[in-house]
Amino acid sequence: QVQLAESGGGLVQPGGSLRLSCAASGKIFSNVNMGWYRQAPGKQRELVAGISSGGNTNYADSVKGRFTISRDNAKNTVYLQMNSLKPEDTAVYYCKAFPGYWGQGTQVTVSS
Repeated sequence: QVQLAESGGGLVQPGGSLRLSCAASGKIFSNVNMGWYRQAPGKQRELVAGISSGGNTNYADSVKGRFTISRDNAKNTVYLQMNSLKPEDTAVYYCKAFPGYWGQGTQVTVSS
């Protein structure tokens, strides 16, 4: 069993930055692949970024060059640094620990 708790969401103006955090407990975190997903109103949940237990990363095309996923195994935490935010980044952002553990989500709103 894995418990996940996201934080760091909020309201930001276009072009601004936010850093999301996901604190994990209940399993050997360093062995777990992690991901950030998002779901906008009326849309399906989509993968934003993933990071393997070995530190390999992948990104959705829409966020490449703007978002960075990272992990700190000593703190059992995965991060999502989001820069140059756009209104279309507005969504609830969820942390996932593979194969199927989810956090409760954190709202990110990009608006002037």
